[in-house]
Amino acid sequence: SARVFFCNSGAEANEAAIKIARLHRGRRIVAATGAFHGRTMGALSLTGQSSKRDAFKPLLPGVKHVKYGDIKALRRAVNKRTSMVILEPIMGEAGVVTPPSGYLKAARQICDANGALLAIDAVQTGMGRCGSWFGYEDEGIKPDLITIAKGLGGGLPLAAMITLGKTSDLFKAGSHGSTFGGNPVAAAAAIAVIDEIEKKKYLALNTVKGALIRNLISPIIGVEQVRGKGLLIGICVKENRAKQIAVDMQSRGFLVNAANDDVIRIAPAYVVSERQIMSFVSAFNSSCEEIYRG
Repeated sequence: SARVFFCNSGAEANEAAIKIARLHRGRRIVAATGAFHGRTMGALSLTGQSSKRDAFKPLLPGVKHVKYGDIKALRRAVNKRTSMVILEPIMGEAGVVTPPSGYLKAARQICDANGALLAIDAVQTGMGRCGSWFGYEDEGIKPDLITIAKGLGGGLPLAAMITLGKTSDLFKAGSHGSTFGGNPVAAAAAIAVIDEIEKKKYLALNTVKGALIRNLISPIIGVEQVRGKGLLIGICVKENRAKQIAVDMQSRGFLVNAANDDVIRIAPAYVVSERQIMSFVSAFNSSCEEIYRG
């Protein structure tokens, strides 16, 4: 069984997940170093980036951060007093960091062995961006909680916390609420978004388009690695030139950002055409040629 709590933003969805964790048992939560779960105080406590956290301490107690993708570190951190583990299928804000194959499956097994909930934050990976509805499906797991936002409302403020199985009965009437969450306009937009994704077969198309971009970008001078899934892509560049490249690409008319000093992050619209992809690749090649060759 599944139940859904509708709200307005990813941070709000993750705040609701924290409440579910506390109703499940205890106060201890394990999250990942480098993770981003939002900027409100509870969600910020889950966020594993000191640059966003430090100015607002003290934060929520009982949150432990471990190295992302490290199964042994996760196993050491989770015990019988852990209420929830929350992970992103890909850490978008940290630079499109992808975990090793089997990481989420191992996380599911570790949570099961200790009675902890597994929450998947699919705010950046969800709604088809990575070639599946939430971004974790290729691991063959079933989480206890899923949080989604961003693409869900197609530009309107809408987010959701989805509870699955044993977590679905934890919220009772009055346990939580949101004035505008799931309002008729935003909900209608979400239905239209889902219909469009299914009708245009964007799950499959995003996988194909993402692979094309990664294959074309990889050989360009200055590029060390291209990672991600579908249309969530991180381009790792040499010599910490990401910010310089981002500024140059923006001057050429492309919306990119430097996730950190050595990673360019791109998240193209689902409607991006092959011609537009080729135009981007050509401009990126020219930018890197100028920056790295002088």
